[in-house]
Amino acid sequence: MIRLSSPQSIRLRSRLAAGLALLTLAVTTASADVVFAPFFRDNAVLQREKPVPVWGRADPGEKVTVTFQSQKTEATADDMGRWSVTLSPMRASSTPAELVAKGKNTVTARNILVGEVWLCSGQSNMAMTVNRTLDADAEIAGAASYPLIRHFKTKLTSAALPCDDAEGAWEVAGPSTAGGFSAAAYYFGRELFKALNVPIGLLNSSWGGTQIESWMSPQALSADPSWPEVVQRWQDEMKAYPAKAAKYEIDIDQWNKARATAKKEGAKFTTRAPRKPDGIGSRRQPAALYNAMIVPFLPAAIRGAIWYQGEANAARNAEYRTLFPAMIRQWRADFGQGDFPFYYVQLANFGRGTSWAFQREAQGYALKLPATGQAVTIDIGESADIHPKNKQEVGRRLALNALANTYKLGGEFSGPVFDGVSKEKGALRVKFTHAAGLKTKDPALPGFAIAGADKKFISAKARIDGETVVVSAAAVKDPVAVRYAWDNDPPSPLYNGSDLPASPFRSDDWEK
Repeated sequence: MIRLSSPQSIRLRSRLAAGLALLTLAVTTASADVVFAPFFRDNAVLQREKPVPVWGRADPGEKVTVTFQSQKTEATADDMGRWSVTLSPMRASSTPAELVAKGKNTVTARNILVGEVWLCSGQSNMAMTVNRTLDADAEIAGAASYPLIRHFKTKLTSAALPCDDAEGAWEVAGPSTAGGFSAAAYYFGRELFKALNVPIGLLNSSWGGTQIESWMSPQALSADPSWPEVVQRWQDEMKAYPAKAAKYEIDIDQWNKARATAKKEGAKFTTRAPRKPDGIGSRRQPAALYNAMIVPFLPAAIRGAIWYQGEANAARNAEYRTLFPAMIRQWRADFGQGDFPFYYVQLANFGRGTSWAFQREAQGYALKLPATGQAVTIDIGESADIHPKNKQEVGRRLALNALANTYKLGGEFSGPVFDGVSKEKGALRVKFTHAAGLKTKDPALPGFAIAGADKKFISAKARIDGETVVVSAAAVKDPVAVRYAWDNDPPSPLYNGSDLPASPFRSDDWEK
């Protein structure tokens, strides 16, 4: 069993794991064909206006020549069989071209475009496909108009060690393919295409039900203050694994027998199969998805990343305050392109969430980093479905961040954001940024609560006054704190003139 203990030992094991992976690569690439890394396959989009690393494998010492458009560059595979070249920055191009690597053999990636490339990651709401969204049939048919949007779906894979390869393929958007695209990514990319009119590449590495720890490198995890708790949970899971695995074998055997009996008798069988427990190398192992679904694409040239995750960490929201920014910093360091844009989706409203108000707040800690932004979705969730179908608006709100802040096209990209509170005559006046045209979609303006020094929150009356909101309650003579939409599934009627919702907030820092 692999044990994860101190930060020092995990860093050492990480280095040993990387060395083992390279050693294995050297052995397996003896007399190997020249091959591209997984990013460089038919239908790919290369990032415009940046140096573009292109890499792959060959025999150690083999000379490899890479050509694309008018560029030609050479490299020699190192002792581990890895070669790498860098293409000079290119303008966007929708004219298909071939990317060719030639050594003892020739490998060609066809129908390659140059445009904007975004990494799209997270859990099930990023993985959710277009064919499950609102107006799916019309959206899929409409994809015929967007052949310059390309989508790469990384196969769901976890690994205890860093991987050099990944399964997946670039697909051209169209009626026969778009239904299987990440919906949030596709609708985001479609908005970018409409505004920029350049090819869009969407690199989708996402997996439902996954924790942020699995998407982080061992180095980033071991440096985080939450590391002792993270590693202890995993060790506890591993201790419990043998008993869970034994029980699973009994349960799955009984389930198979019951299903066979129902089939024989012509009866309906709706019992779900027992869930196989997670062990070493599973999606729940810290760093396992980073190893298998991020590392193979390093250091591809990308414009930025979008992220749709947090539900699986909501019960441990205090940890997320540091883990999320740490992951962003780590990915930026790994891709080696500075502080690339990173935009994420704040958790939507959901009736069965656990501590989701605090998790939304924890997500907001990432906004302290440069070039970050969030798409607030508190108004477009579904109380009884953790996978809301309106991914069109999710993609649009993510795109507003990118268009305004990455591409400098202007326009409002955020709803009202809490900017302080002041006392006046038994009431609190709440100030906001991004509040031009402040309005409510419910005249009663529900969702606000205030508390006095006793820390007991009660519903408050609220009224809009210019770009502020004044809140009060007869039972709270001396209010000291205000909260808005501070619940798992709250009313959220406050918007700005751009019809973007106010982000949930609180003025206090109390534990509950």
